Amino acid sequence: MKSNWFCTAVLLSMSFMSQATEFVVSYDGFYDRLKVIEKGEFEFARINFYVVDSTTLAPCTIGSGKIITENSEAPLAYTEQAQLLLPFDKKLDKDKAVLVIEPRDPQHQCQLKFQIEAEHFDTMQLTKASLYQLHNEFDTLLSDLSGFFVSKLMRFLLPEQKGVIVEFSQPVTLDNIDIKCERTLCHFAVDATWDGIETALVDTPASIVSVKPWISK
Repeated sequence: MKSNWFCTAVLLSMSFMSQATEFVVSYDGFYDRLKVIEKGEFEFARINFYVVDSTTLAPCTIGSGKIITENSEAPLAYTEQAQLLLPFDKKLDKDKAVLVIEPRDPQHQCQLKFQIEAEHFDTMQLTKASLYQLHNEFDTLLSDLSGFFVSKLMRFLLPEQKGVIVEFSQPVTLDNIDIKCERTLCHFAVDATWDGIETALVDTPASIVSVKPWISK
């Protein structure tokens, strides 16, 4: 439940206006979160932004998009999976830029979703040591995003992170008490004993689709 609470809190803090054919959202909310990544030391952990269906959370296909300020306009970069590829640009923040996004289907009700996940992480890196590092990067990033007041003085409000969830391109089976797999999703219960252990955990032809923090509540 706390995972949903955390994402909802982020979504609400990034104000946007929805219309029948487009929605508009301020760039500054993205900039503040991208700044956390820029200031931190994260090898794998990233913050990514998606446009999703308000009900199913499936990708909401984008028809067009642009970034505009009072004096400029530029095309918005995005993927087929409706991930927004935003620049980290102090001038856009200073100029109070906004994103104007038009769904391909004008009847599609869409919203923004922010996701903490890993980039540049493949099966060759599926060792206990690498997952321990990634687990700690996720934990640090969650704490940094929450700000000093919550992360230091009210840490009990933060989601409890148990480890890492890896989604594979095909079903996998792993025989390990710390790893629970159900078809393509595997939950890795990471703890301090994993630090420094470089033995590979997975021997599978499947590739990695995504790696996200495992939030238990």
